[in-house]
Amino acid sequence: MTRSDGDTWDLASSVGATATAVAASRAYASRQPNPLINDPYAATLVEAVGLPHFIRVANDEIDYGDDPLFDARQMREHIAVRTRYFDDFFTAAGDAGIRQAVILASGLDTRAYRLPWHDGTVVFEIDQPSVIDFKTRVLAEAGAVPAAERRTVSIDLREDWPKVLRGCGFNPDAPTAWIAEGLLIYLPPEAQDRLLDDITALSAPGSRLATEHMDAKAMTGEWAKAMTERGRRHGSDINLAELFYSGPRNSAADQLRTHGWQVTVVPNADAYRANGFETPAAHLMALVGDSGYLSANLDEECR
Repeated sequence: MTRSDGDTWDLASSVGATATAVAASRAYASRQPNPLINDPYAATLVEAVGLPHFIRVANDEIDYGDDPLFDARQMREHIAVRTRYFDDFFTAAGDAGIRQAVILASGLDTRAYRLPWHDGTVVFEIDQPSVIDFKTRVLAEAGAVPAAERRTVSIDLREDWPKVLRGCGFNPDAPTAWIAEGLLIYLPPEAQDRLLDDITALSAPGSRLATEHMDAKAMTGEWAKAMTERGRRHGSDINLAELFYSGPRNSAADQLRTHGWQVTVVPNADAYRANGFETPAAHLMALVGDSGYLSANLDEECR
């Protein structure tokens, strides 16, 4: 279903199904010998959503063979590198004394339950009410207990989420660790700009932010088309080409720098090597260009 203003979804449709796809990939990577990541709740959530294809992914029941785009090893390494980057970001922020974390468009993210949070940490999860309610219920029924104080913020990011976040006890005078994982590409360009502006307005000195860095080559839509075709080869009917907002947009790195953030970009190749993996295959690098991961710090002297 092509995106439109005010569109809605659940975890089995449209953008919501991509959250289920990512959770299924985390479950799949967690099942491997000596995994780089371990998400003990992902498979439970995927089973509860009920989409047969993603249940098979989570249970390692699909033979990817020598898929010409993204074989089994590449799939495991991709989700492991991505997940570990954001896991490590939160861990480092906590070690630096930050006790307030925000997960934007949290979907089926389970970090509030599985990361080793420092005492006194509050983790805010922002997403649509139905998504928040579903995850909270399923994990409670599974006996999962948050490892930090988890506060849910049930609102669409297209609405006045900063107001609702503050109403849930968010302290804009305390440094915050923010993540926007797998989010920006699903926002129209102007909505991305507004999101980053809102984050900046809510961030005290010492705050940190992590998201993906998207090279211009990855914004053409070719990556979405290629991944959609790959998914169909293995039984998925998600059409990423209809869900991504491809085309020109401001660089998140450039916009954050104009707001006083100190930005660091880790290219995919470097992120893979940091985790002991080989550089992604040449055909994958050709599709995504110099994409990777972005972290940013807001220093005292920049405010």
